[in-house]
Amino acid sequence: MDDIKKFPLQLPVNGGFLSGEIVLPNDAKALIIFSHGSGSSRFSQRNNFVSQLLNDRGIGTLLFDLLTEEEDKLYSNRFNIDLLSDRLIAVTKYLKGRHPVSDIPFGYFGASTGAASALQAAVALPNLINAVVSRGGRPDLAMEIIPMVTAPTLLIVGEKDADVLQLNRNVFNNLKCVKKLEIVKGATHLFTEKGTLGTAAELAADWFEKYLVRKKSLV
Repeated sequence: MDDIKKFPLQLPVNGGFLSGEIVLPNDAKALIIFSHGSGSSRFSQRNNFVSQLLNDRGIGTLLFDLLTEEEDKLYSNRFNIDLLSDRLIAVTKYLKGRHPVSDIPFGYFGASTGAASALQAAVALPNLINAVVSRGGRPDLAMEIIPMVTAPTLLIVGEKDADVLQLNRNVFNNLKCVKKLEIVKGATHLFTEKGTLGTAAELAADWFEKYLVRKKSLV
């Protein structure tokens, strides 16, 4: 499409590269950086579905691999929240001030274990990350930093994902920022039920529009 531009990302780290792609609609309102869950990658079908909906609503997205190919061979790295958070921080700092995303606000979208690294990185970058959304997330894996989150945070959980729902309720009670817990009716952990992923994506887009687009108009 003529109104969508794509930019490859190759960020050198630890002897390898983090590969990704920025997708920007014309006059993008914001850039959402995705933090995928364990065992997933920038090719995650669910995250790409959410990304496309955000693009359709004028919001740019970045999906990238948080680990190099060599690092991903070590299974435990997929659950290393500190390492994954450091990668989010590195990419965010690398992008800020660089054309074509230099003058738009940033947010994070975290799925599964990626929600913990997104929140941890948001705490480290309070002046750069202006909103966070967790979809089917495990933010409890970063519970020690939850009270320090300042970015408006939306937790989206499936109604039938009972254990994760309880964990998210605990996190919600410890968040001291602007916050909301949305429970998607009929959804299990992966939001595979008809219409549930679309509902989650719309909720995420609404949240980002409320807390990022308004911010852009003030800068």
